[in-house]
Amino acid sequence: MYQLKHYITENGHQLQLWVFIALFIVTWNIENFAGMFLNYKKWKHAFINAPFILTSIPGQLLLGLAFIKTIEWTTQHQFGLLYLFPANTNPAWLFILSFVLLDFGEYGYHVIMHKVKRLWMFHAVHHSDNVVDVSTTLREHPGENIVRLSFTLLWVIITGTAFWMLMLRQIVQAITTLFAHMNYRFSDNTDKLISLLFVTPNLHQVHHHYKQPYTDCNYGDVLSIWDRMFGTLRRLPADQLIFGVDTYMHTRENANFYSLFKIPFGKYRKANIEDENATKTILK
Repeated sequence: MYQLKHYITENGHQLQLWVFIALFIVTWNIENFAGMFLNYKKWKHAFINAPFILTSIPGQLLLGLAFIKTIEWTTQHQFGLLYLFPANTNPAWLFILSFVLLDFGEYGYHVIMHKVKRLWMFHAVHHSDNVVDVSTTLREHPGENIVRLSFTLLWVIITGTAFWMLMLRQIVQAITTLFAHMNYRFSDNTDKLISLLFVTPNLHQVHHHYKQPYTDCNYGDVLSIWDRMFGTLRRLPADQLIFGVDTYMHTRENANFYSLFKIPFGKYRKANIEDENATKTILK
């Protein structure tokens, strides 16, 4: 475990990048052969989402420095929830606890992005994608990228998460984010088993359904336990799924980077809420 800590501390950023690239290639090809939807121009769709990689770099570099300085401070002052445990606590247990706490923080962040109108408009850029596949993971407005990393930074301060824990968590998160957005669907029995603990493509596709109340469900990042705990977990059959957001369904708007970039700075568009009794399917 100590060797892993040292390796992650020294090579975390590079490892995260290479794992993401490798998994992106793997999931991309899984979609090619076993995708849920094959009737769209995949490369064209990917190139609509790809520019968001470049626009997020400045914020990531700036917040990356903030993470380093913050973790140096929390380590020096032994500040955070994890420092309440004895110094000889097994690092593996500390990592698991840190992972669960950070995942809960991501759930809370995701709920806030949906409930606060101006923040939702940043997040709506991601949701406006009319096809959900691995390239959708790239479709994050740089403004949301800064907000998301800032929330994570706050949670790192509260928990006292060590640098190696954060990097290992980010690597796992990169894997599961690609996995959840993959244009693929498990059988119902397989999904019910895996989704007892983890967010699956089946669950996350419901989150990308174009209408409420489904848009406001399945907020989980890696673990599905928070949705179960707070009653926000829902299911919807594949043949009823329509991806996107009902307030941003125009093809020109969704297929143009400049139009997408402007969405958060425009006028708030109120969503249409379907009849809860007639449409919602809540997992018991």
